[in-house]
Amino acid sequence: MVKVGDKVGWDSSEGHSTGKIVKKLTKPMTIKSHKVAASKDNPEYLVETGDGKQAAHKAGALKKS
Repeated sequence: MVKVGDKVGWDSSEGHSTGKIVKKLTKPMTIKSHKVAASKDNPEYLVETGDGKQAAHKAGALKKS
């Protein structure tokens, strides 16, 4: 189980990325015009890379590093 503060890695269309979980998302939101359908029953995690890029991912897509 991942949590806020964990360093994680994930695969994306741009290859493998790494970053840190900065927030657990439990409400729908938008990140750079991408709609994130997070909810209490289906949370997603806001991750931030070392160069400040942000993305939201489900827990299953993230691996602790």
